[in-house]
Amino acid sequence: MPAQWSSPVRYVECDQQGVVFNAHYLTWADEASNLWWASRGLPWDELVARGVEPVVKASSLEWSSSARWGDTVAVDAETEEVGRTSVAVRFTVRVGERVCCVVRNTYVGIADGRSTPWPDDVRAALTEG
Repeated sequence: MPAQWSSPVRYVECDQQGVVFNAHYLTWADEASNLWWASRGLPWDELVARGVEPVVKASSLEWSSSARWGDTVAVDAETEEVGRTSVAVRFTVRVGERVCCVVRNTYVGIADGRSTPWPDDVRAALTEG
């Protein structure tokens, strides 16, 4: 089951036509990512305290329809692929059943400023489900 975050679309997130400005989809994916990490038993602050900081290496966005002012968006976060030092997560942004955008983020574990393999227990938590 995916981790899910939702929020009403705020006026400040829209352009003059009432359509959500594209950068906010990344913000919503970032909000959902905190829940996704926690749903894996890996709260962000605990990972950082252990010396492994997940950072976004790459993001891609694919739009299929617009979210608008007055809508409520839901963002489902699901693991796509786990690598030695990275994990790819898909964030599906919807209004009701209508998909608006799919965001894909690749996170890399960083320690001492360089990519590092996930610790065994972290990798196990990332691959569960």
